[in-house]
Amino acid sequence: MKRLLIGLALLLAMATRALALDPAKWDEVLEDAKGETVYFNAWGGSENINAYLEWAAGEMQRRYGVGVVHVKLDDTATAVAKVVAEKAAGRNDGGSVDLIWINGENFASMKRQGLLLSPGWAEKLPNWRYVDADDKPTIRTDFTIPVEGLESPWGMAKLVFFHDSAETPADALPKSARELLAWAGENPGRFSYPQPPDFTGTSFLKQVLAELVEDRSVLLKPSDDADFDKVTAPLFAYLDQLNPLMWRGGKAYPRNYPAMKQLLADNEVDIIFAFNPSEASGAIANGELPDTVRSFTFPAGTLANTHFVAIPYNASAKAGALVLADFLLSPEAQVRKQDPKFWGDPTVLAIDRLDEADRAAFEAIDLGVATLRPEELGPAIDEPHPSWMERIEEEWKRRYGVGN
Repeated sequence: MKRLLIGLALLLAMATRALALDPAKWDEVLEDAKGETVYFNAWGGSENINAYLEWAAGEMQRRYGVGVVHVKLDDTATAVAKVVAEKAAGRNDGGSVDLIWINGENFASMKRQGLLLSPGWAEKLPNWRYVDADDKPTIRTDFTIPVEGLESPWGMAKLVFFHDSAETPADALPKSARELLAWAGENPGRFSYPQPPDFTGTSFLKQVLAELVEDRSVLLKPSDDADFDKVTAPLFAYLDQLNPLMWRGGKAYPRNYPAMKQLLADNEVDIIFAFNPSEASGAIANGELPDTVRSFTFPAGTLANTHFVAIPYNASAKAGALVLADFLLSPEAQVRKQDPKFWGDPTVLAIDRLDEADRAAFEAIDLGVATLRPEELGPAIDEPHPSWMERIEEEWKRRYGVGN
């Protein structure tokens, strides 16, 4: 009985300490994190990103004694569903997901259901002092949803198109969604996009919707039954025309961005796109695309957002997850991430807040032959409220899903 009571007391003390984790008391967090293993649920569809996470895992073990396991996902919603199921089963501690790479609809869903670690932790991380939250508004607002310190920024994104200049000259490229439709009519079978709900494919739908909608501001508010059909009618009219003009007549779609990239490499399509301005340069450096590939954007603007990491409320390794989130914000990790040789994902840091050595490291990055300079990327278009895309994806599947 005495041993049982001692054991219960120890468990209670551990639970109390876990609940009291405070990033402002960083030494305590580091001590608690030692020996933990963080199960980081993140998209696993890119070899260079997987390699970057493998490097980060090695650094976490070496520096902090924290193990990191990359749980490779096809869809972030899979990790969200795990946490939902655990909450329904009453598993409020010892959850299977410690950190999630997340933004948009998945963040909105977890926030709405109370599935995230209590607010404010992100802005208490030691490396938050370098974050460019003032000049990058999407760091504190995720697809119109206030972040409130529930997730930590990891990287910036902007929709950029690519073409092989040896096959498609720059003066023949479309400059808007409407021009893309006309181009597809002149070049049938030479364009496609990943099938939603793949993130990249859904992003294309959002780009088209943002360009065609009568009043773009309506997209920043939650969708409702009264306005959905009217607001989205131009999008689906556009897709009705585009669908038969696409690769394989719109009867099949690439599974994700890597599959679409392979179509360009195999000269099956002429134009692709990604949510990373350095993606084409990284693919050239890795031998995935020919060195004649170049980037372009639509002059009136393309979608832009921030992606984050978040900690579920019932994570088993909360301290380790905090340490990993902070390490991913460090100048060393951010400069490596921005380098196209490793990933090419733009930083969330304010370079002028860094010390001289770290600023020099960023300035020394060779962004690559196919990477547009910031002034060439054009204006940023805000992401719609997540409720729009949840319904659009359902309607897209009904209308165009494979097998229809």
